[in-house]
Amino acid sequence: MANIEIKRVVDRKGLDAFIQLHYDLYRGNEYDAPNLYSDELRTLSRDKNSAFEFCEAEYYLAYKDGKLAGRVAAIINHRYNKQWDRPCVRFGWLDIINDEDVLRALLTAVENYGREHGMKEIIGPLGFTDMDPEGMLTKGFDQLGTMATEYNFEYYPQLMERMEGYEKDNDYVEYKLYVPKEGMPEKFMRVAELTMKRYNLHVVKITKEDVYGPRKYGHRVFDVINRTFGHLYGYSEMSEKQMDEYVDMYFKFIDLEMLCLVEDWNTPDHDLVGVGITIPSLTKALQKCRNGRLWPFGWWHLFRALKLKKTKVVDCLLIGVLPEYRAKGANALLFYDLIPIYQKYGFLWGETHVEMETNGKVQSQWTYLEHEQHKRRRCYKKAL
Repeated sequence: MANIEIKRVVDRKGLDAFIQLHYDLYRGNEYDAPNLYSDELRTLSRDKNSAFEFCEAEYYLAYKDGKLAGRVAAIINHRYNKQWDRPCVRFGWLDIINDEDVLRALLTAVENYGREHGMKEIIGPLGFTDMDPEGMLTKGFDQLGTMATEYNFEYYPQLMERMEGYEKDNDYVEYKLYVPKEGMPEKFMRVAELTMKRYNLHVVKITKEDVYGPRKYGHRVFDVINRTFGHLYGYSEMSEKQMDEYVDMYFKFIDLEMLCLVEDWNTPDHDLVGVGITIPSLTKALQKCRNGRLWPFGWWHLFRALKLKKTKVVDCLLIGVLPEYRAKGANALLFYDLIPIYQKYGFLWGETHVEMETNGKVQSQWTYLEHEQHKRRRCYKKAL
């Protein structure tokens, strides 16, 4: 019988091995979108990720016959647990060779960590917060991944089905949205123009100066995200410090032409009520960043994708409209603005972020476009 040893990450060398495993396991895969090493290091470092204000975590490596065979993070998000009255430990950053004993050993390590901290349940895959990748891919293994999600091999869910006590907790779906070859879908145009006239809602475009300026558009964007997604599975509200981090992270690289904001001009301060953060797909560029490094040539591939739009795919990173404005057609305004931009750059389709399978209100907005539900993800749970 194979000898499997679980080691806790205790130093930078172990953390490097933890991060490097994904690059080694998926090297040459045409669908995986590997994160930049610097981004992974920032997220997993206790002194760099503000989520550690309300989270605690341990990282584990699995060795089979002396060779690195898997990894997993054990995370307790105390803010989420209190908000939802759910004492649970999360498992995330799961990567494994095709071996159920390796998976069982890693999950056991997370379960034990949870029990030691008084948790009653294990759930995942999830990250520290909703801004990290969520769910295990169960459909769409031949589809291009995105930087906001994790790709995994088909054997991952097959192995999960063999784990004792684990069952479905939540499923996510993702959509491929085809950009109209020309013109604007009639329904989008009609709803958007009616929305502007009847409800005095308007599209706003901003500059870099506006992000940090007196109106603090950067913070206002993530405030809308907080208020939009706060009721959803796995979500814990972003703190002010987290917002600072995400403003710096996102607004350093996004093309503001592809950012759409919707304001309510009936309010004295023109309240922000909808946001659409979209970017050219970086998947192919990230695949060319060897081991997630920008140097020596990775930066050039990212520059070509971000600035020169050398891709046919656009990623819809964050699309959020306050609940009370959805029935007014604010969602239509986002794509009323963005579709002509996509057409100008020759994008063929867009990739949505993950959506809960039960979120019919969000999915109904895609009916105006040719679309395809091409991916599905699952979060699992087990009582401890």
